[in-house]
Amino acid sequence: MKYAFIERYRRHWPVSVLCEVLGVSPSGYHQRRQRTAQAKPPRGRVSNDALLANLKAIHTQTKGEYGWPRMWKELLTQGVRVGKELVRKRTAQHGIRARHKRK
Repeated sequence: MKYAFIERYRRHWPVSVLCEVLGVSPSGYHQRRQRTAQAKPPRGRVSNDALLANLKAIHTQTKGEYGWPRMWKELLTQGVRVGKELVRKRTAQHGIRARHKRK
């Protein structure tokens, strides 16, 4: 909140004055500003809707033969960064289950 205030009013007031009033060191403000400028978006992360669409697509492509562990491994090979617990929960939540082989 303090950094956003400084960023907003730095054209009207000197940064040193704003930092002093808000109790922030100027070097801390500049380091924070530099970090946010260089921040990269998370790569490979997927939203819940996109994850569900991927899970349903894998389920139909494999004709329901893959359970959640193999679906998770398939997502990893496709480059989707997702945890296995999230895949397990989403498949259970939406009723996506593997077919069982007959004996």
